[in-house]
Order: sequence, then C-alpha cells, then structure tokens
Amino acid sequence: MTTTLILLAILVLILVLMYNSLVNKKNQVENIFASVDTQLKKRHDLIPNLIASVKQYMAHEKSLLESVTSLRTKSIKHNLDEREVISLDDKMSSALGSLMIAVEAYPELKANENIMQLQSSLNEVEEQIQASRRAYNQVVTDYNNTLEMIPTNFIAKAMSYEKKSLFEIKESQKENINVKELFDN
Repeated sequence: MTTTLILLAILVLILVLMYNSLVNKKNQVENIFASVDTQLKKRHDLIPNLIASVKQYMAHEKSLLESVTSLRTKSIKHNLDEREVISLDDKMSSALGSLMIAVEAYPELKANENIMQLQSSLNEVEEQIQASRRAYNQVVTDYNNTLEMIPTNFIAKAMSYEKKSLFEIKESQKENINVKELFDN
C-alpha cells in the first residue's frame, strides 16, 4: 500500500513538473515576443521622422515611402497575432532596406545631420530587433521541442498548446538589392 502511494506521489510530482515546465516555456515565448514587439514599436516610432526627413529629396521614390508608411500603419494595430506580426516585420525590413539604399543615393541626405542621426538610431533598433528575434527563436525552438517530445507532448495536447512560428528570413531578403531597379521605378 505504501509503495503504491509512493509511486503515485512520484507520478503526480513528475506530471506537475512537466506541466510547470510547459507553462514556463509558454510564458518565456510570450515574454520574449513582447520584447520583439517593443523593438518593433521603437522602429515604427522612428519611421515617420525618417520619412518626413527624406520626403523632400525623394519625390520620385513616392511609392517606396508610401509602402513603408502603409506597412507601419498596418503593423501598429494591437490585435495582430504572432504570424501577422512576423509577416509584417519581414515586409518592413525589406522596405526599410530599400529606403536606406535610396537615401544613400542622395549626397544631400547623406550629409544631413538629422538623416545621419535617424539612420544611426534605425540601425541600432534593427540590431536590437535582430537580437530579440534570436532570443525569440531560441525560446520558441525550446517550446516547440517540448511540445513534440514524449511525455510532455501528451500534457501539451491536453492543454491545447500549439507550435509557435519562428522569425525567418525570406529568400527575397537574402538576395542583394538591385539599386538600379529602385531608381528605374
């Protein structure tokens, strides 16, 4: 009888530890995602200043500026799920890369102190976003592994936990940007 109670207590303890581990990993994912979200908000706060500063120089880059503005507007909505945030972030990174290349083509802009300061701030925020993405991807990988491994996968299914998406670089972002193409549009 006491052996059965001891085994039952050990089993309950193991289940509690697995449950707590899953909850801990889920909360880590949410915490790190909030960190990424904070960095993305910093980026979105810089964009209007950058666009206002370069607008006068870049009349023929109107569509690029409109694209960045549109993406920023979409991304500051508060009811986006993780997949939508990740998708918009990918698009924003690509558009901002194009904008920075376009800025480089204007000597007046490169010499402008405000632009240089904004560019520096944006570069710093982009580095922070990259660090946040790496941290997020690490905790998501740990979380997803836990959801798939035996025996925690049974508890995860019972709790209706689902796999999370990683921040991934799209193939189009891995390619070099064709600067000539930017100015031909």
